[in-house]
Amino acid sequence: MAVTELAGGKPAIDEEKARAKRKAQRRAAFMRQMVQWHWISAAICLIGMLLFAITGITLNHAGAIEAKPKTVETQGQLPEQLMAAAKTAQASQGSLPDPIRVWLAKEMDIKAPKGAAIEWTDEEAYVALPRPGGDGWVTFDAGTGEVLAEKTDRGWLAYLNDLHKGRNAGPAWSLFIDIFALGCVVFCVTGLILLQLHSHARKITWPLVGLGLAIPLILALIFIH
Repeated sequence: MAVTELAGGKPAIDEEKARAKRKAQRRAAFMRQMVQWHWISAAICLIGMLLFAITGITLNHAGAIEAKPKTVETQGQLPEQLMAAAKTAQASQGSLPDPIRVWLAKEMDIKAPKGAAIEWTDEEAYVALPRPGGDGWVTFDAGTGEVLAEKTDRGWLAYLNDLHKGRNAGPAWSLFIDIFALGCVVFCVTGLILLQLHSHARKITWPLVGLGLAIPLILALIFIH
């Protein structure tokens, strides 16, 4: 009787072991997948995270970091063949004509975006030229053709700070920030999953995660009004 029970119970034991083995294999495969996504997102986002972390410190202490802006003014004269384009733009209150934009880039090293908006005051056109780490503008007179431009450079630190904020950096950089942020989300989520998978062997895992939540929450509730 005992032998029969043993013989009948063996398949059940084997099936239990097989289920446990399959579960362990699925868990190991899932962990490998999370590790892969974690290190790939870390590698892609590493330099960007360093940039945003360092510029986060410099922005937080911007008042203590002295900046020495350098301003350069230049003057020029629109050639006769471009005066018609200037007067047409004035009459239509339109954007910066392409021939004038090309001439500014070639003759005065002023890079205005295509279709830049113009603020008109009588015959004088004003084009704002904001950029990361600096500022600029150019004016031209549709009647006389006189051109005046100014460029201000606030240094490399201001340039990096403006990249952090996405200030006047253009659509390509804005798209990069979106993709970078998505990569950071993947990095954090896979890190959280890996923490959960290893937490049974590292009892301090969740207290540390909770501390990371509690510190900014307490500071915000007590010191920010």
